Order: sequence, then structure tokens, then C-alpha cells
Amino acid sequence: MEAMRKSGRPTDLTESQFQAIQARKPAAMQRIETYLKERLGAADPAVLRAFQEVPREYFHYNYPEHRSQSGVAYEDDPKPWALGYGSALSDYLGQAYMTQVCKPQPGDTTLEIGTGSGFQSSLLSRIVQHSYSIEIIEPLGQAVGKIFAPLGYENVQTRVGDGYFGWPEVKGGFDVIIVTCAAQYAPPDLFKQLKPGGRMLIPIGQPFKRGQLLYVYTKDEDGKVRSRKDVGVFFIPMTGAMMNRPKPGGGAGDATAAAPAASAE
Repeated sequence: MEAMRKSGRPTDLTESQFQAIQARKPAAMQRIETYLKERLGAADPAVLRAFQEVPREYFHYNYPEHRSQSGVAYEDDPKPWALGYGSALSDYLGQAYMTQVCKPQPGDTTLEIGTGSGFQSSLLSRIVQHSYSIEIIEPLGQAVGKIFAPLGYENVQTRVGDGYFGWPEVKGGFDVIIVTCAAQYAPPDLFKQLKPGGRMLIPIGQPFKRGQLLYVYTKDEDGKVRSRKDVGVFFIPMTGAMMNRPKPGGGAGDATAAAPAASAE
């Protein structure tokens, strides 16, 4: 609650409500572990440790209404929760899945496109060396940019901007790029900023429509990009340049058209 105050977000959470949240957490952690084992064959201990360490209740907040929603954290039926401004905190099972699939490592530098609540970039920050995140919605990005320091997450850096263009000022690029909004195709600049040996996860599909798919891209040491379709997903759309730029070098149905030398796995 002290961290909430320091982040500039008022809360009326009582001690008994806080204890009720913590009482639900072990079951949620077990749910995450079971889900990862069923879907991926095993649960990465680093991902589980990150979920254990990051206080999810801290990220449940409606920003336009200046209202904490901490009391709903670790719900039995995981689902997205509105943050305001058209953004949402994704369900924790989906976040666990994407975190494990992108295979973050201790020395990595990661980039998230779509900061949202800040939870995903916080998770990554507990595993990797540097965690960067971009949010296009200015009032949300400005507010969420203040929530990391009170938690002591000094290796998280955020900014307001259009994630379509990535963060080219970060020297050396990124080992992991995780896109948490649905794109109509993979932005070319993101491939340029992905390191050899790097991984990129991006939901691809039409805005507000079912049928979106999570694509996993990997870049070989020689710079060749490979892709595979993963699971069906449903995310809010990527806005900004994505909405008014034609897809580079391919037709409407070619999700990998923007990838240089892309090949399907």
C-alpha cells in the first residue's frame, strides 16, 4: 500500500482485504504451474519465481477513474481487466504462457510493445537484465511509467510512443520482443531491432475479431527469420502507424510478409 501511495495512485485497500488477496495467491500460482505444464510440458522455474515476486494486485488499477481494483487480483477464473483508455490487464494464464514461450534469460534485453498495466514488463524485469516497454496511449503511459520505482524495479524503462517503430535508440537491439496488442502484420522495424538468436512474439489478426493467432519469430545467427503459428489469441489492436501503413511486400493474408527472408517452421 505504501508503494501504491508513492506511485501516485490512491487506494482504500484495508489490511483484511490485502490478506484475502494473499490467501488467493497460492491457488493462482498452482493454476499457473498446471497450465504451463499442460500447454508446454513443463513450467519454467524462472517464470514461476517472477509471478511469485511481482505483486499482481499492484497493477489492478482504473486510471481514468483513479480507482484501485486490487481486491480482484488472483481471481479463480482468470480474465482481462479494464485499465481505462481502451487498455486492459491481460489474464495471468495468458501472460504466463507468453512469458515462457519467449524464453527470457538472465542476461537478456527485452522490449514490450504495449505497456498497458506494466505487469508484463515487470515480470520480464525479474528474469532479464533490462526490460523496455512502449505505450502509445499517452495518459496511460505517463501514469504507468511512475509505478516501477516504488517497487524497486530499476531495470524497467518505459516511454510513450508508437511501438510500430520499436526503440531504435537501444544499442545492440533486443533478445526478446513481445507484442501485447494485435497487429495486422509484423512491423519491419521490429525485425531490424531483434538480435541474432532473438525471439519475437506477436499476435496477428484483424482488430476486434476472432481468429487472431500468436506468431513466434526467431532470428538465426546469420539473420534469417523463421516463423511459426502458435495458439489462438484475442488482443486489443495495435494503433498508430499500423492502422495507416500498407503491409510491406505481401498480400492481406500473408502474416509473415514483413519478415526478411522469413520461412515457416
